[in-house]
Amino acid sequence: MADVKALADARAVREPGKRMRSRLLDAAVALFKARGLAGVAVAEIAAAAGAYPSQVTYYFRTKEALFVEAACREVLYVARQAERAAAGAATGSDYNCRLVETVVGSPGLALFVEALSLTRRRQDLSPLIERTFERLHGEGDRAYAETRHRRGWSAAEDAGTVARRFWTLALGVALREGATEATVADAVEEMVALLRHQPVRKTGDA
Repeated sequence: MADVKALADARAVREPGKRMRSRLLDAAVALFKARGLAGVAVAEIAAAAGAYPSQVTYYFRTKEALFVEAACREVLYVARQAERAAAGAATGSDYNCRLVETVVGSPGLALFVEALSLTRRRQDLSPLIERTFERLHGEGDRAYAETRHRRGWSAAEDAGTVARRFWTLALGVALREGATEATVADAVEEMVALLRHQPVRKTGDA
């Protein structure tokens, strides 16, 4: 009985902490999407979450660590949204198009690209990035395999390879879009063509 009470007491302590972490992440994501990492102060995040700046450092240590965790959470949300959007696709081509249209150009993907760049300088944050990639690949593998099985599609490649290629292309296209004058529509067209192994049409081509 004492062990049960101890577990209940520990849970009672953890639950408010989980809620505060979630509130801080929600507030941080909204601010980071609007102004980027450099444009947001810890005090602003705390105020938006109804917290104290010291609580940001208590739960996340640094603004950079909070940013990376928020970006990882957001890209996983984007992945789940894409899987739901693609689940009803009638063909493999339509499946790819729905995934691409949901993912490419999304603020969550842009945040994750920035988090990858940050992590090159902050290797202490890389374990979270690595775990996020594992989940992206694993969940993408599962979702595509389930849809392929349900629809009776045949495929030359295993689902895991397809999932890894999708996210590699998505990140590359997002990085290019952010660094050039390419539009989201251009990026979507480029990625769909790459997934189909078609030549990429350059802007202005007839």
